[in-house]
Amino acid sequence: MLQNLMSVLLTKMATREAEEISNLLSIIAEKDREIDRLKNLETAPKEVYSESDVENLQKPCQHKSKLSNGEILRYSRQLILPEIGVKGQVSLSNTSVLIVGAGGLGCPAGVYLAAAGIGCLGLVDYDEVELSNLHRQILHSEAKVGVQKSLSAAQACNGLNSFVKCVPYHLPLNSSNALKIIKLYDIVLDCTDNVATRYLLNDACVLAGKPLVSGSALRFEGQLTVYNHKGGPCYRCLYPKPPPPETVTNCSDGGVLGVIPGIIGSLQALEAIKIAAGLDSSYSQKLLMYDGLDGTFRTIRLRGRQPSCPVCGDTPTITELIDYEQFCGARATDKDKSIQVLGKEERISAKEYKSLLDSGKPHVLLDVRQPVEMDICQLPKPAVNIPVGDLHKSSSIDQLSASIDSVSQTNENVPVICVCRRGNDSQLAVQKIKQELSNDKIVVKDIKGGLTSWTKTVDPDFPTY
Repeated sequence: MLQNLMSVLLTKMATREAEEISNLLSIIAEKDREIDRLKNLETAPKEVYSESDVENLQKPCQHKSKLSNGEILRYSRQLILPEIGVKGQVSLSNTSVLIVGAGGLGCPAGVYLAAAGIGCLGLVDYDEVELSNLHRQILHSEAKVGVQKSLSAAQACNGLNSFVKCVPYHLPLNSSNALKIIKLYDIVLDCTDNVATRYLLNDACVLAGKPLVSGSALRFEGQLTVYNHKGGPCYRCLYPKPPPPETVTNCSDGGVLGVIPGIIGSLQALEAIKIAAGLDSSYSQKLLMYDGLDGTFRTIRLRGRQPSCPVCGDTPTITELIDYEQFCGARATDKDKSIQVLGKEERISAKEYKSLLDSGKPHVLLDVRQPVEMDICQLPKPAVNIPVGDLHKSSSIDQLSASIDSVSQTNENVPVICVCRRGNDSQLAVQKIKQELSNDKIVVKDIKGGLTSWTKTVDPDFPTY
């Protein structure tokens, strides 16, 4: 009986010791993770690089040969994928990715690259966060309105995963700095919204020998392809010449449903992850086209690298970066562009139009926006709505003439005041009306700055969009 009692006591002691050892090991593991977290907080973005810092930039990633316990726990669900494994995860940790554009495409791409454990994320953007960004640019928040986008995105990514080094660049990428920055990274993501930057990134990636994962999103549609990867074509192979500037529409002008860039940006992250892990890219020499209204994906095979291509061909003629704004005839920015095609005498300010409105003098207000925009907001005076793109139609000119006749008085000039959202389309409308309508009794002008100027200078409660 004594032996049985001793055996029970020893078993209990061994069990208690095993539990204590297990608890101690758990505490040690937790402390190790905390140490890893504190070490990696040193990589959190404390400053934003600007144009003046470009000359002194260093390679952002440090080589890693194995994963820490904290990384093994964090990435456990993808470590057990045979296509990734420890080797692939170490490759991800040693890869640096440059995201150009911390907007609708760059935000979802950035968050998934950070979550997957890419070693270093560079984020380039020249802009600050605005309220109108937040329906699609998911790394930013209301509290970040007015903050530099690159810093906001870097902080959000680093808050998700402190193992990832995030480097924000608050600057416009151009011919003088693009190559210096791109050379520091392994993979580049084009998450921009303008043609000039697409050509700039393409040429810089070819010259630096980097793959370019390119995405675009507009309205309900998105596209994705990978350029300059494993002998595949570059952007110039497919589009040697830029499109006419007037045919290019960006999100600010054409609109976009926020989830569309979310889908395309996520796919850009997926392609970058596959390239970093040594897997084959799905969209080198292929174009993915997504239609959100139909819910369909289509893949189109693209022509291969062109030997005659001026940048990646057999005898390239472009060996350094050029002036891409001049080449494309458009600004390298996706901000609202401003045009100036009318003389001062052909334009009035929003305040001047308010005075005309208050005077009660007969005139025709012509709103040249799309009908869907008329539902958002309108000026107090009922307007004739003819979209600027329809002013060449005889039916539209007849409609305008009838409106003029209805307010005209004998021997008196009838002002026709054109208005749009920002004062660009209204200028084009003035030109078209003067070409199409020959009438000595009318004076055609537009409101400078459009409805945006009305909000700023006349009625601060008037909606802006």
